[in-house]
Amino acid sequence: MREARFLPRRRFHLSRQFHLLCGTMGILEIHSLGRLFARFWPALLILWGVIKLIEYEQAKRLGEPARGIGVGGVFLMLFLIGAGLIATQAARVDWKSLGEHIQLGDNQGLDEIFGGSTYDYSDELSQEIPAGSILHVNDERGTITVNVGDGKTMKVSVRKKVRAEKEQDAENYNSKTKPQITVGDKVVTLNANTQSAGDKGVTTDMDVYVPSNTALVITSGRGDVTVAGMSSNVEVNHHRGEVNINDHTGNVSKANEVAVEDVDGAVHLNGEFQESVRLVRVSKTVSFRSSRTEMEFARLDGRLDLDSGDLRADSLSGPMRLTTRSKDVALEGLSGDLRLEDENGTVEVGLHKPGNIQIDNRKGDVQVSIPPNTPIKVEARTREGEIESDFEEIKVDNRNNQSSASGSIGTNGPRLVMNCEKGRIEIRRGTVAVIPPAPPIPPATPGKSGKPAKALPAPKAKPVESEN
Repeated sequence: MREARFLPRRRFHLSRQFHLLCGTMGILEIHSLGRLFARFWPALLILWGVIKLIEYEQAKRLGEPARGIGVGGVFLMLFLIGAGLIATQAARVDWKSLGEHIQLGDNQGLDEIFGGSTYDYSDELSQEIPAGSILHVNDERGTITVNVGDGKTMKVSVRKKVRAEKEQDAENYNSKTKPQITVGDKVVTLNANTQSAGDKGVTTDMDVYVPSNTALVITSGRGDVTVAGMSSNVEVNHHRGEVNINDHTGNVSKANEVAVEDVDGAVHLNGEFQESVRLVRVSKTVSFRSSRTEMEFARLDGRLDLDSGDLRADSLSGPMRLTTRSKDVALEGLSGDLRLEDENGTVEVGLHKPGNIQIDNRKGDVQVSIPPNTPIKVEARTREGEIESDFEEIKVDNRNNQSSASGSIGTNGPRLVMNCEKGRIEIRRGTVAVIPPAPPIPPATPGKSGKPAKALPAPKAKPVESEN
């Protein structure tokens, strides 16, 4: 009898082909694959479900037991869902902008890590500056240093770093990003031209030498800016890095994260300051505006330091207006009028030759030091806090949740009014020694002077509770 042989029917395991397809896609260029996966991963999940359904129907038609999803299938489904959600969120990120905002070490970004090898190039440029012209210096990526040069000619020393996989590519990027100088009607523009490389890693540092009386408008995307020894106005539009302006005669405006020293002129700062601001010896009006702080005063003979949580200054002259929040304020050696409003921070003020003073603080302590032999009329009020005084002339009444103090030291003195909510008020006797002012800045060359600040009127006779 002939033995019958039963051959197994061939089954089409479409899920294996699906796994093979996914593996093959893995060898494609990862960036393009990532964008496609972020967009179409739900379709892959649906496709996998359709394949499993076809396998089930095929097994049912052949009378064979249908294979279930299995442990591997469950893990595959979870992997697709998890990876898909991550890829979708990652695709929404502006990676170029993120690379511009991340600093790793010495001005490093993402392209410094993943952009290939570094190739260095240098160049020299020169251009005569017509009398009365304004110099615009633009550099999206790199440091800008401006010093006083000889004669009427601008000289520029260029140092460039190019990131590329091959030297031939670096040469191409270098030729595309040659710095450019254009001369228009009373405007000379020096452009580092780094943007011509697109999103490739090109950094151009420029040392610029110009006549001392050249007015400057500097625009920097990422990198430090240094200006030294100039005698005309300087405007800095800056995104990331530090700004250092030294030995300057003239006005300074629009800077970010700055260090300004020895300015015989006004300083105007406007913007968001991510790290710190340092001012030293400014002979005319200082104004500062950000989302949290507005400040203006007449003169700075000492030093002012400001960061995200503190503002400290010494030897400054009013009239001064300061409005801030969530910041500790310490002013020492203050002369002239003061209007100060704070919230969620402590306030310490050491007076030198005070004018009319009004301090309103919400959720924070206030301490004011009055030097000996200084006539002044004091009125203070705090809620949910106590008042302490070193002066017998000031009568203090601490009762319940409302404390008050009033009195006059000497006669015909200015007014000191303090309003505090949820904080303590301390009226202290200052020392005879007051921080001496720095040596005066040499007179500026004749020109347009900063607008003098107006004296502030005396505060109201009765203190009022601050709403701030």
